[in-house]
Amino acid sequence: QVQLGESGGGLVQAGGSLRLSCSASGRTWYTYTMGWFRQAPGKEREFVAAISWNWNGGNTNYADSVKGRFTISRDNAKNTVYLQMNSLKPEDTAVYYCAAKRSSAVAYEYWGQGTQVTVSS
Repeated sequence: QVQLGESGGGLVQAGGSLRLSCSASGRTWYTYTMGWFRQAPGKEREFVAAISWNWNGGNTNYADSVKGRFTISRDNAKNTVYLQMNSLKPEDTAVYYCAAKRSSAVAYEYWGQGTQVTVSS
């Protein structure tokens, strides 16, 4: 069982930055692939970024819409996954969710409660 909790959301002007944090607990959470998703009003939840686990720190992948602006990272010693968001745009406004899955799983198995990010123009 893995428990997740997001923080760091808020209101920011376009062009600004925010860093989201996801605290994780569970005995083997650090071996899980961790992801960030977002859901804007009236839209389906969409993938933002993910980081896997390996002895070298993990592989990352990003949605095309955030490549070059967002960075996902993990600090297993602090039980935390981060999403650094730079050059924010109004279209980045959404509720952001942290998620986790075992490397063998197809779908994400555990979800946080979400944190609101609002980017004003």
